[in-house]
Amino acid sequence: MFKVIEKAKIAESTFLMKIDAPKIAFKRKAGQFVMLRIDEMGERIPLTIAGSDTIRGTITIIFQVVGNTTRHLSNLNAGDYILDVVGPLGHPTHIENYGTAVCIGGGLGIALVMPIAQALHEAGNRVISIISARNKDLLICEKEMQACSNEFMIATDDGSKGSKGFPTQILQELINKGTKIDIVFAVGPVPLMGAVSKLTKPYNLKTIVSLNPIMVDGTGMCGGCRVLIDNKPQFVCVDGPEFDGHQVNYDNLVQRLKTYISNDGDPRVQNVSKDSTCWKPPEERSGTAHKVHASMHATEGHAVIDQLAEGLSGAGTSAEKTGAKKMGAIPRQKMPEQDPVNRVKNFEEVPYGYTPEMARQEALRCLQCKKPLCRDGCPVSIDIPGFIKLIAEGDFLAAARKIKETNALPAVCGRVCPQEDQCEKVCIIGKKFKPVAIGNLERFVADYERNHNAVTIPELPAKTGYKVAIVGGGPAGLACAGELIKMGHDVTIFEALHKTGGVLVYGIPEFRLPKAIVESEVEYLRKLGVKIEVNAVIGKVQTVDELLENGFDAIFVGTGAGLPMFMGIPGENMNGVYSANEYLTRVNLMKAYNSQYSTPIAMRKNVAVIGAGNVAMDAARTALRLGAENVYVVYRRSRDEMPARVDEIHHGEEEGLQFRFLTNPIKILGDEKGWVSGLECVKMELGEPDDSGRRRPIPVKGSEFVLNVECVIMAIGNGPNPLVPSTTPDLQVNKWGNIVADIETCKTNKEGVFAGGDIVTGAATVILAMGAGKKAAKAIDEYIRSKKSNTVTSCCK
Repeated sequence: MFKVIEKAKIAESTFLMKIDAPKIAFKRKAGQFVMLRIDEMGERIPLTIAGSDTIRGTITIIFQVVGNTTRHLSNLNAGDYILDVVGPLGHPTHIENYGTAVCIGGGLGIALVMPIAQALHEAGNRVISIISARNKDLLICEKEMQACSNEFMIATDDGSKGSKGFPTQILQELINKGTKIDIVFAVGPVPLMGAVSKLTKPYNLKTIVSLNPIMVDGTGMCGGCRVLIDNKPQFVCVDGPEFDGHQVNYDNLVQRLKTYISNDGDPRVQNVSKDSTCWKPPEERSGTAHKVHASMHATEGHAVIDQLAEGLSGAGTSAEKTGAKKMGAIPRQKMPEQDPVNRVKNFEEVPYGYTPEMARQEALRCLQCKKPLCRDGCPVSIDIPGFIKLIAEGDFLAAARKIKETNALPAVCGRVCPQEDQCEKVCIIGKKFKPVAIGNLERFVADYERNHNAVTIPELPAKTGYKVAIVGGGPAGLACAGELIKMGHDVTIFEALHKTGGVLVYGIPEFRLPKAIVESEVEYLRKLGVKIEVNAVIGKVQTVDELLENGFDAIFVGTGAGLPMFMGIPGENMNGVYSANEYLTRVNLMKAYNSQYSTPIAMRKNVAVIGAGNVAMDAARTALRLGAENVYVVYRRSRDEMPARVDEIHHGEEEGLQFRFLTNPIKILGDEKGWVSGLECVKMELGEPDDSGRRRPIPVKGSEFVLNVECVIMAIGNGPNPLVPSTTPDLQVNKWGNIVADIETCKTNKEGVFAGGDIVTGAATVILAMGAGKKAAKAIDEYIRSKKSNTVTSCCK
C-alpha cells in the first residue's frame, strides 16, 4: 500500500499528487513512469513521474481526469492509500550537455516534460521552454518550468496568456531567427508531437517524443503498447517510452490510442459489450454451479475398494504381481466435467475432480513397479508409486505430503502439467491399457488436503544464514524457493506483477487453473518462510548487481518468456489485433471478464486465434466465454501436428471452436478507421519434414481466401523479457536473448547468478520450469555452502 501524502487541484480536471514511495523516489530518473492500480478491482494505468523527493521518499504524479480510473484517483485525498505503484519503469531520458535544448510541453505534457527540462538544466544545457494549453486556466507548472529555463515562452489557443496560437509557431520563429538549437523534446497530445516532429524534420533537428499514453502493462509482457517506429513494431514500455520523433508513425499511433474506446454504432465492429445479452458476468450466468456431488471423505469408499487395497503393500511376489496386473484391467477413471453447453457461459473450472471412491479405484490400477519409469519421467522426481499407494490405502493426507516432499505445487501440476508426455507416457500399464491417471490423482490429494484445511508445515532445518534472491515468481522461481527454504536458507522472491505465480496467474485461464488454487500454493510457501515482494521489477528498482551488493549470496533468475511474438504480416498494428499475452492477462490477472473490475477487454463476435499450442487454445476458449459466436483456430499444419494438449483440443472441440487446419494468415484487413475487418489466408499442404521433425507447410498457389473476423489474437510464441539481461551487461545471452546457463546446474557465466526455466530454454511447460528450479536450488545450495567453506579456509590460512 502506498500512502497519498499530498493532493492538490492545479487546473481544471488536473491534479498533483505526492505519494510515499521511497524506493521509487530514490531510483527514478527523468522520463520514467510508474504503473498504478488504485484498488483490487482497478486497472493498471501508466503515469509519468513528474518529480521526486529522496529525503521525504515521495514521488510526484500529475494527471488529468479522462476516465473512470483517473476520476477515482482524483477522489483520493491525503492519508488515503493506493494499492499498487510499480516503478520506475521505462528507459530514462538520455541526458547530456547537448548545448541548447528546446523543451515543448502541451497540456498535461507540461508536467511530463518538466523533469526533462530540469535534468537538462542541471547538466549545463541552455534550456528554452515552450508550454501551451487551450487557455491560461489550463496552464500548469509555470513557475517550475520558468525556474529551469534560460528562455521561457507560453502559447494559448485563445491568446489569454502568452502568444496566441500553437507552440510550433514559436518554434518556427526561433528557427527563422537563426537560434542555435541542438535538440528538441516534445511531450503532449499526439497531434502536438506529430506537428513538432514534422516541423523539425526538414531542419534535421533531433526530436525526442514520449509515447507513454499508449502503454498498457509497463513490464513488457503484453505487447499492447506496440507502435510503428521507422515502420518496425516496437513496444513502448520496453523500448521507450521515448523515441526519435521523426521515426514515429503518428497516424498509426492515433489509431492505436483508440483500441479500447467504444465503437458503439459502427456495425462493422461487432462488439459484445458487457451490457449486451450475449455477455453476462459469471454470477448472473446459467451453468455456473460448480459442485462435486460426491462425498469428500475416504471412509465412505466402497467395500470392494478396501478389499482390493488389502494386498497392495507387498506387491513384490509373483502372485501379487499377477493380482496387480488384474487391477490394471480396471477402467481408467474419467473425471466428471461441466457440460460444454453450460461451461462456455462461465469461467468456472471444467473438470470437477475425482471423488474419493474414484481416486482409490484409479490408484488400484498402479502396478507398484520395482523400477518405476514414471518417476524418471517426472521433471521434479515425485515418488509416484509411493503417493498412489497411499491413495489406494485411503490415506489421502499422507499422499499429499508424500508429493510435497519434492513438489511444492501439486494442485497446480495436477491440472496443467502434460502428464501424457511425461510420467504417464512411460507408465508400464499403459503399454496394454490406458496409463494410470497420475495427474488426476495428484490433483485429487492436493485438493483434498486444502479442502479439509489439513495443510501442514514440515519441520525445517536450522537457518544457515545464507540469503538467496529469486527474480520472478513464476513456476521456476516458486519451485526453486520451495526447495531452498527447506534447506534452511533465507529466500526472497521478487515478482514484477502484483500477484505471484507468473504464467499461472496471467496466462492460464480460470477454467483451467482457478487462481484461488495458485494463491493457496503460494501461501504454502509463505508459511514455509519464503518472503515475497510483489511489484518489484528487478532491473529497475534494483539490478542483479545491486541485489548481490545488498547481501544476497546467490540469485536465481526465473523471469520466463513473456515477450509476445508477432508474425510480421501487413495489418498487425490494426486495432483489434492482440497478443495472446495481452488478451489473457486482461482476463486472467485483471479479471476483465467480470463487470465489477475496471480493466477493459475486447469482446467481438468473430475472432481468429493464430497458433495451435496451449496458449492458443486458452485464448480461443476464453473468447467463447466472452460471448464470441465464431472462434476460428487458424493453424498452418494439420491436427496431428498441434502442440496443444489432447485434453485442451478435445475440450475446445466440445465447446464449439472452429479449426482451420492447413491455413496460414498472410494479411490482416482493416477498414478506413483502422479496425480489423478480416483475415486473409492461404491454404497449405504438408511437404518434407523441417528441422523440428514436423512436415513443412507449403502454400497452395491460388488458394487465398478471407475469414470475416473483427478480432485477431496472435498466439505463436513468446520470447524472453530483456529487462534483466539488459541491466546486467556481463550476463551472457544467446542470439535470441535467452540467458545462457548450464542445463544441469543452471549456473550462468556470472558469479553467484543462476537461471532456469523459459528465460533459458524458451517457452516450455510449467513442470519443466519447475524441474529447472529444483536443479538450480540444489546447485545454489552447494555453491553458497562451498563459498562459505572456502572463505573460512582462506581466513584460517
